[in-house]
Amino acid sequence: MKDKPGILVVDDQPQNIELLEAYLVPQGYEIVTATTGEEALKELSGNQIDLILLDVMMPGMDGFEVTRRVRQDNTHRLIPIILVTALRETKDRVMGIEAGCDDFISKPVDKIELLARVCSLLKVKAYNDLMRNYRKELESEVTKRTEELKHAFERIKSASLDTIYRLSMASEYKDEDTGAHIKRMSHYSAAVACHMGLGKHTVETIQYAAPMHDLGKIGIPDQILLKPARLDPNEGEIMKLHTVIGAHILKGSDAEFIRLGESIAQSHHEKWDGSGYPNHLKGTEIPIEGRITAIADVFDALTSKRPYKKPFSVEKSLAIIREGRGSHFDPDVADAFFAIQDRILTIKKHYGDDNHPVFDIPELKDMLQQYHNREKLHKKTEISE
Repeated sequence: MKDKPGILVVDDQPQNIELLEAYLVPQGYEIVTATTGEEALKELSGNQIDLILLDVMMPGMDGFEVTRRVRQDNTHRLIPIILVTALRETKDRVMGIEAGCDDFISKPVDKIELLARVCSLLKVKAYNDLMRNYRKELESEVTKRTEELKHAFERIKSASLDTIYRLSMASEYKDEDTGAHIKRMSHYSAAVACHMGLGKHTVETIQYAAPMHDLGKIGIPDQILLKPARLDPNEGEIMKLHTVIGAHILKGSDAEFIRLGESIAQSHHEKWDGSGYPNHLKGTEIPIEGRITAIADVFDALTSKRPYKKPFSVEKSLAIIREGRGSHFDPDVADAFFAIQDRILTIKKHYGDDNHPVFDIPELKDMLQQYHNREKLHKKTEISE
């Protein structure tokens, strides 16, 4: 920080500069001098100037023009300018004010008046500098705090998504073949929504909500959920209730992604032609999030092992999806899905069951296997008896 205020004295007459220096230097001011307007602007750029004493009548660029140029420069526009002039006409003073000067001193210069006006304007300059520095510090602090809040919010979002994944696993717990299903579902749905141009916020909300699509399976009896064969008509109707159960579990939340999860749980088995369930919605009656999640759910189900089937090949699964365009699936959603087919397959590979096992606890698997073996033996014994 500079100890002495810097004053730029501009006059084409050296004796006038010497006089002003004689008045100002003893007061502790640091003086920079120039004899032309062009030189003044150059000195202004190369020095820390707090105030300008500027002669008006100079050859070439006069004091009015120098004042205008200083005021047009964002770096120096707040520097106080005192026009030192022999002009006394009102119109000349108006020109100075219009150019942007702060004050006038008439020639010949009176020492007491000069020092009073300089002191007064330097106080104004000091206050302006203080406020400018305060604003910069405040802006810097706001930026810093904003970044901190942004990072904190991102951590909260990440933790929330992780919590959703983990709690959604409860509905998959009994079915070890669907370990990474909810993560693939989430990313498939977000990728399709993004390609459809739904906007960053909507895409992110769908990503958070999609994992909850099958939450209602937690209320489906084991003998139906894990049946290693096709369900009979009565069992099928019970299985369909997982959409209603899931929506009921998620109902009434204030959180936007939970409300969207309710919608997805309710509508992800609806079909474009109206033949889906539970409400037989048709076309755009089905919420867009339900239409998007439907195609993601079906593709992952087709390419994954289930208690009642082996996984289909990617080629066969894509063919089935393509065949369902306009009947099972919204045509626009299907087109978006195939437009990002490479991205879909990348997600499938990255979130494969082998890479993201949900329950990889050998002791638990052994205990469950022993339990199932005993149950099978018990049933055989009952039959033989």
